[in-house]
Amino acid sequence: MDPGFWSFRTMITPVVIQVVFIVGLIGVFISALGTMFSGRGFVGFIMGLFILVFGAIMVRVYCELLILLFRIYDELKAIREGRPPTEQGFPVIPPPTSSAVPPPPPPPI
Repeated sequence: MDPGFWSFRTMITPVVIQVVFIVGLIGVFISALGTMFSGRGFVGFIMGLFILVFGAIMVRVYCELLILLFRIYDELKAIREGRPPTEQGFPVIPPPTSSAVPPPPPPPI
């Protein structure tokens, strides 16, 4: 195993989120089929189609929100380290070179 795994430097949750997405889609598909052919006629069929489309979109949005948390973490970590974020072309403002920055003048009275 990767040594970063044991020291929690390597995140496994993004991989787990992909598995959650697939399991969620399977659950939506089974629920939609169950609703379509539940014996409620045309209304049940339409409701099943609605569950299929809307459920798949909602599972995707949920997983994207979870991944967004990890992307925000990566961005903050890159800003703290003063390097460009991975896989993105955003510029990073370098830290000031001199630590002896004079304070701003006081406001006039």
